[in-house]
Amino acid sequence: MTVAADGRWYETKRLDDGVTLILESHVKPFYRCNIWHVRGRDRDLLFDTGMGAVSLRANVAFAAERPLLAVASHAHYDHVGGHHEFAERAVHRAEADILTHPTRANTVADSWVSAAIFAELPSPGYDPDGYEVRPAPPTILLDEGAAIDLGDRRFEVIHLPGHSPGSIALWEAATGILFSGDVVYDGDLIDTAWHADADRYVASMERLRGIPARAIHAGHYASFGRERLTVLIDDYVAGKRTPGCPGATITTS
Repeated sequence: MTVAADGRWYETKRLDDGVTLILESHVKPFYRCNIWHVRGRDRDLLFDTGMGAVSLRANVAFAAERPLLAVASHAHYDHVGGHHEFAERAVHRAEADILTHPTRANTVADSWVSAAIFAELPSPGYDPDGYEVRPAPPTILLDEGAAIDLGDRRFEVIHLPGHSPGSIALWEAATGILFSGDVVYDGDLIDTAWHADADRYVASMERLRGIPARAIHAGHYASFGRERLTVLIDDYVAGKRTPGCPGATITTS
């Protein structure tokens, strides 16, 4: 397999409302997370940090030039691999121990990371089987309703377990922006990984329905609007409540 050219691991796309998408462009689409950067007056926000196979701070200048809080949507390997590079790190308290003591098992890297997830390798001789998330003990523990203040922007933490126990979304009421992590994205949703809970996932989806988001920036794939959000919620909930659906844990009454 070929090796990615120096300085070409990350791709950035500037969106509206001071939001920039960062992608590990040589990780295949299904396996790479969306890294979201938000510019604030007093500090910046990074929602997720990718798998960290290549240094984020060393290769994306604006991720290192100002005070920045790195927030984890949850502690799976593809979302927290770069957290150790940042001095301020936040995660929901339900997954704080994973970020502090990551293993290939508790970050689900053992189930997903192999040579097959790469279009090009990050460096010569890179061994996917040796990949591990580096410890990044959180400096901030997040709970439902916590506020993340950037000075001129304020995001509310919404705890939405199911994909994992500590999955969160960030909601900015002033702009109608929702950073949803892996709770919802426009693709096949995963509720069978280690520590997932389909019952709680359905409840989280129903809760999402009541959030008046206009722009949803998800953990994977392209962003979408409220109409598509409603469809994704309806499809997931219906699938879990259909008798005989493979993997269904929710029953109708």
